[in-house]
Amino acid sequence: MKKYLFVYPAIFVRDEDDSYQVIFPDLDIYTDGKNLSDAYLYAKDLLRVYMSYALKYESEYNKPTKLEKLAPKCKSNERVMLVDAEVIMEK
Repeated sequence: MKKYLFVYPAIFVRDEDDSYQVIFPDLDIYTDGKNLSDAYLYAKDLLRVYMSYALKYESEYNKPTKLEKLAPKCKSNERVMLVDAEVIMEK
């Protein structure tokens, strides 16, 4: 088995009902959650699944953008957070 650790920035957008949309701009994938905790957990799972498939099928994927480049572009209802995911692949 081989372990991989991926860390990508995600933009968490708070909606009017205090739910969150989550965007991984480097990977063009999205999820959401009814609160920040749920949104973060769903984002971790989404990143894990996405990267598992990318490795399994040897698909190309973008490298993560530095957090410092995304943070200044955020609006008042947005925050950038790093999301990590561990992928374990059978040889």
